[in-house]
Amino acid sequence: MTSPGGREAIARRPLAVELADRLRRMIVEGELAPCERISEKALCDRFGVSRTPLREALKVLAREGLVTLTQNRGAAVSALTLADLEEAFPVMAALEALKGELAARAATDQEILAIRLLAEATADAWRAGDRARYLLLNDDFHDQLSRSARNPTLAEITRALDARIRRGRRSASADAARWAKAVAEHGEIAAALARRDAPALGAAMRRHMENTLAALRAMAAEEMETT
Repeated sequence: MTSPGGREAIARRPLAVELADRLRRMIVEGELAPCERISEKALCDRFGVSRTPLREALKVLAREGLVTLTQNRGAAVSALTLADLEEAFPVMAALEALKGELAARAATDQEILAIRLLAEATADAWRAGDRARYLLLNDDFHDQLSRSARNPTLAEITRALDARIRRGRRSASADAARWAKAVAEHGEIAAALARRDAPALGAAMRRHMENTLAALRAMAAEEMETT
């Protein structure tokens, strides 16, 4: 779009969208814990905003299942329940399989190299026992795979589930056996992509999601036994 003075206007994202991104990251990374009450005043002070865009952002996160809004009580971070994950993970597994098949055909050689290096970097972080670094690299690994699929429609569909899936992945990586297995699966995914083997890559990405859910089920069962 061009302004009357002949300059091209730069589109700016609405403040509520920016706030939703910041809050989403805080929830996924655990800065805002499950079931924690959300203080609108504290967040308004922190980000220097009014309550109106903040409340719009909270409505966005409520639609994504990350926040629970209660009349006259405000907002709280949604609990990360096994039932929610049982609902979300099979859907994402199917989408990840499609994403893998598309990436095998559409990824550039440079992207394939970047994904291989990210897989190796996650393995290095695992060997060093650096879970914080691993989690960052893990997000980068999956984000790069998403970009390599080159399908905006698929990206838009998966975005609604992405934050819930990331919360699940982070929880699962706390289990030592699952963490080790996830690292090995990254290598399998990168290898299938390097061969541009669409069926193998799709299957590997689906299996990656299914194994994460299986680990979360086992962790939930163990927690129930100890309570």
